[in-house]
Amino acid sequence: MTNRQQWTLIASVVTTAVFGIALAIKLRPQLNPVEIGSKAPDFAATDLRANRPIALGDYRGKVVLVNIWATWCLPCRAEMPSMEKLYKKLAGTDFRIAAVSVDGDPFHLEGSEDQKGIMAFATNLGLTFDILHDPSGAIRQAYDIFGVPESYLIDRDGVIVKRVIGAANWEEPVNDMLIRRLLSGH
Repeated sequence: MTNRQQWTLIASVVTTAVFGIALAIKLRPQLNPVEIGSKAPDFAATDLRANRPIALGDYRGKVVLVNIWATWCLPCRAEMPSMEKLYKKLAGTDFRIAAVSVDGDPFHLEGSEDQKGIMAFATNLGLTFDILHDPSGAIRQAYDIFGVPESYLIDRDGVIVKRVIGAANWEEPVNDMLIRRLLSGH
């Protein structure tokens, strides 16, 4: 094999490898879709009340409603009171709500105006469940969401049981029954 043929072969192998890696990265969400029955992707955010980092793993062993939202979203504002009523109704159980705001600029620092606005929003609506903030929006990509609000009900084992695209009335009996069933382990 000539020198030129060797370099051509090496260039072909490298090009094929680069193309293969790029294709795998592009197709990864389709290979591991976020759907009912799949393991919920982890996420990192800031708990705005405790002013500390938090992740989905911190809710391990709990039934958790992960709600992805933003302060500028009118349907988000509309569904929050029903989430609060459900949260209060199930107080004292292992049910948690992790409301992850995707408001803001990822380059803002802790204590930014975005975080103050998010907490003002939560206070105005009388929300007592966990208010989290992911200014990078990484949760949007991890959960492959279409828009806000979008919610995921996750069982104690971290498996997605229900996905809701858009606003929902969380006080509906079907939601209450499903969550109670998950809490009881059935």
